[in-house]
Amino acid sequence: MTNKAADWTQLDLKRKIGQLFLCGFDGYEPTEGIVKLIEEYGLGGIVYFRRNLKDARQVAALSASLQSRAEVPLFTSVDQEGGMVVRLEEGVTVMPGNMAVGAAADAELAYEGAKWAGAELREIGVNVNFAPCLDVNNNPRNPVIGVRSYGEDPQAVAVLGEAQIRGYQESGVAAVAKHFPGHGDTASDSHYELPVVPHGRDRLDAVELLPFRAAIAVGVDAIMTAHVVFPAYEPDKVPATLSRRILTGLLREQLGYEGVIVTDCLEMNAVSETIGVARGAVEAVKGGADLILVSHRLERQIAALEAVYEAVLTGEIPASRIDDAVRRVWELKEKRGLFADALPVAPNRERAGEVSRGLSEKAVTVVKGGERLPLKRDGQTLVVWAEARRGTEVIEVIRQAWTLGAALAAEGYAVTEKRVGLDPTPEESDDVLAAAASADTIVFAAYDAAFCARQVQLIRALGDLEGKTVALVATRTPYDLLETTAVPVYLCTYENKPTMMTAAAGVLSGRLAAQGRQPVTIGEFPRKG
Repeated sequence: MTNKAADWTQLDLKRKIGQLFLCGFDGYEPTEGIVKLIEEYGLGGIVYFRRNLKDARQVAALSASLQSRAEVPLFTSVDQEGGMVVRLEEGVTVMPGNMAVGAAADAELAYEGAKWAGAELREIGVNVNFAPCLDVNNNPRNPVIGVRSYGEDPQAVAVLGEAQIRGYQESGVAAVAKHFPGHGDTASDSHYELPVVPHGRDRLDAVELLPFRAAIAVGVDAIMTAHVVFPAYEPDKVPATLSRRILTGLLREQLGYEGVIVTDCLEMNAVSETIGVARGAVEAVKGGADLILVSHRLERQIAALEAVYEAVLTGEIPASRIDDAVRRVWELKEKRGLFADALPVAPNRERAGEVSRGLSEKAVTVVKGGERLPLKRDGQTLVVWAEARRGTEVIEVIRQAWTLGAALAAEGYAVTEKRVGLDPTPEESDDVLAAAASADTIVFAAYDAAFCARQVQLIRALGDLEGKTVALVATRTPYDLLETTAVPVYLCTYENKPTMMTAAAGVLSGRLAAQGRQPVTIGEFPRKG
């Protein structure tokens, strides 16, 4: 990178505004559009998705290519939360996700996981991680947070969030606490619509805000906003991302936060299909946001940049508001060493793997039927693997070779595995039931069954078979038991990643003791720990 601009005050207005935007693009190499944003608008940073990331070596080359085009070092950001929400898996250590970390209940391992994951990201040119989620997941029907939360206890969320913030930032990666003021108690997904959290200020202060106050106290680099309406703070029903009362009044003035405020993506339907992306960018900057995230479409990115520029020219946005935001962005780039070449922490892949395994083994939670474990090794074991086939920004699951069936086979079980979709077709269900006739033990690796009626129907049908030992392993949401209460054995793993499946098989076989502490209440089974 050239680093020609040594002082943000020397930037012209267009490039100051450019510093306030994070944008995405399609492909493994820089596109003409993203190069245009970097060179002509002085773009502040990039957001990566799976569409950009093949393996660690390719990401390092991509990051270097993008930085070489920038006059000011770029933020290169990613959602590498761990578990089910990761953008890159090849060539890096995938750490368990937040609810698995919550079940492991080990703050020191949580810190190490973030530190070593961050070191690997920084080595390949990624300097911002949109993690950790500090949402307190106390709504079993939440379709977007769920296992991205550490659990339902605000204090536990605060402690583990603090640990991971320290870990990321010590590795040289900016941590981003999200989604302020809290997306945990919603029953709708802001990717598709505009959720509302109706609670009063006392409840919000005691639950939703507690982890964010802790993050501010530990010096979190950035906080991401939620596209959620909080009537207690914003009577005009403006989502938090666009609300001056929330971003400036609550976060800046009441909670005393001095760091960078970054929006969630303005192309999510909660904004793009209501106020619109360009107008949303103006309102977010007016409200107090310092970084505007527009992840996908070039025409929307340019429209948003130009809309903020025009709003400054007309006086709708004071020039001082732009300067204040650019200063914060610049100071964070300096703080995280973007103007220097040295890495703060060298990766330690051996230790990273040990931490990933340790957290996974401590996370596996037996909620029900522990007295029936280990599963008998004699006879045939049928494993049903529910495979996610939908793809959004939040659920990005690829077909896995190392499943729970493979892991149980490695433990010495005679395994037949059947794969089904999230909502199994009649043909898939018939195939599973036919295979179950000759099985002695049935292990159903469910994936979000609580949201998938036909998956629930198949689990119930298997449970009705006589003479079978049936175990249900929830490989994402822990709330599947609410729909399948009759199953005799119920385990939660919070994710279906290979390391976690090895740990789950270890518990089912008796090789490992179940150590997980249930981080959320599941019907009659209360939170533990």
